[in-house]
Amino acid sequence: MKQKTPFTAGKFTIGLLQMRIGKDPDANLKKAVSMIEKGARDGADVLCLPELFRSEYFCQSEDIKYFGFAETLPGPSTQAISKVAKRHKVAVVVPLFEKRAMGVYHNTAAVIDADGELMGVYRKMHIPDDPAFYEKFYFTPGDLGYKSFRTKRGEIGTLICWDQWYPEAARLTALKGASVLFYPTAIGWHPHEKAEHGKAQFESWQTIQRGHAVANGVYVAAVNRVGLERQSESAAGIEFWGQSFVADPQGKLIATASVDKEEVLLAEVDAGRIEYIRQNWPFLRDRRIDSYQGITKRYDDEP
Repeated sequence: MKQKTPFTAGKFTIGLLQMRIGKDPDANLKKAVSMIEKGARDGADVLCLPELFRSEYFCQSEDIKYFGFAETLPGPSTQAISKVAKRHKVAVVVPLFEKRAMGVYHNTAAVIDADGELMGVYRKMHIPDDPAFYEKFYFTPGDLGYKSFRTKRGEIGTLICWDQWYPEAARLTALKGASVLFYPTAIGWHPHEKAEHGKAQFESWQTIQRGHAVANGVYVAAVNRVGLERQSESAAGIEFWGQSFVADPQGKLIATASVDKEEVLLAEVDAGRIEYIRQNWPFLRDRRIDSYQGITKRYDDEP
């Protein structure tokens, strides 16, 4: 029986590119390339950009003009980043607004390997529809399933923002063999809610992802943007809360970024640490896979 062998890279360094996004997509791409170069110089092997990094977060409203931000794969973003990835021998997770066909668009993460090749894509599976997060208007739900990518630097999984609240997505990606789950993200506070709910909202976001790290014995890397983005002077906008972080397989925070500054956040991923934690906390061993049939129901309301 053919079986996928575990990745044996040992250790590799990941870089989270926490960015402030402006109104000019070309300027955002140029900044991303510059930050990738900095991350590579600082020792990163695998880098990840924030969700939809080429534009301000347009899903604050429903307007067909924003479909103009979408691009094909391959396209301008992947072509530019493939060149810098190859030059610096780094793998890069590139989250973008994908135009798959006329009228079919996805919120996508393209994975470019250290040789500059586009090795695959993940399409966001869970699509929110909340005030100022009107993503269902723009994005078709992903249809490629959950994936792990064996880059030349390490084995990684990619999920996107709203996916981070779902333990099923983390589990299935970890079972594919990923050593680290990347969550490129665009999450922040509604300014009028921040004083009352802001602390609890942030802590919930961080806690659920640290839980994924513990439950699956993997590293989790959440990559956010920073800054206030609003589509008009009269709009409240969204204050993106930054605070990108990396949690190890025990849920310990090993790297954290600021609330409001652009930065390249580095952390080491160690396969030996994953194995040690899984030996001591054998959650994957003790799963009762014979008892989970109900997980595919929307809600089990049978008597």
